[in-house]
Amino acid sequence: MKQNKYDDPDFFSAYDKMPRSVRGLEAAGEWHVLKAILPDLRNKNVLDLGCGYGWHCRYAREQQASSVIGVDISEKMLQKAREMTDDPLISYVQMPIEDIDFSEAQFDVVISSLAFHYVESFESVCKKVYKCLKTDGAFVFSVEHPIFTSRNEQDWYYDSEGKRVHWPVDHYQAEGLRETSFLTEHVIKYHRTISTYMNDLIHAGFSIKAVKEPAPSAEMLETIPEMKDETRRPMFLMISAAKERQEKA
Repeated sequence: MKQNKYDDPDFFSAYDKMPRSVRGLEAAGEWHVLKAILPDLRNKNVLDLGCGYGWHCRYAREQQASSVIGVDISEKMLQKAREMTDDPLISYVQMPIEDIDFSEAQFDVVISSLAFHYVESFESVCKKVYKCLKTDGAFVFSVEHPIFTSRNEQDWYYDSEGKRVHWPVDHYQAEGLRETSFLTEHVIKYHRTISTYMNDLIHAGFSIKAVKEPAPSAEMLETIPEMKDETRRPMFLMISAAKERQEKA
């Protein structure tokens, strides 16, 4: 299933009001960790899968990437990205992530932020990314953490007074479709375990370089009181992988 909730006017309107939509990367609680595991982007050809408003595309060019292609299924997302971008070396392509078919060894770096939990087959994405990456290229992405996606409800357990007691985990090993809500809308996500994310990468030929389960920065914890609950369970999983040169037998 190739889901495109972001072209729904009501859903998009709600998303457009989120802090990360208004203020960009600095309002994204996980950005400080993702930025730290990105490779040097100078003179690199970069692909961003699920690029949304193009924040990461523009960041790559700020870091002097040679060229950037952003892919997203949503026409509304890409319209916003184009409005916010004034750079001929950034191009945007409307396409489901599952349908990418770029040339072999076209990119030095492939990045993706919070998109793959909407994709049914991560295994097939890994194979396509591996093909379009150059040798020694990097694949860096974030997803909603499997502890977050394991249940359909994807919410805290509350006591009788409405206080957050704990974050429940259930059906963790039962991978597959989850019907949940996001921004008050019904959304389809795909749950997979941490080991599946890692093994799909390994089976595609990647070497895993870093695995992160980020907590909010000290600054965010100090300035946004509700962020303190984000230290009680991981919300994001990030992995940095590399397509390394194959040793000859």
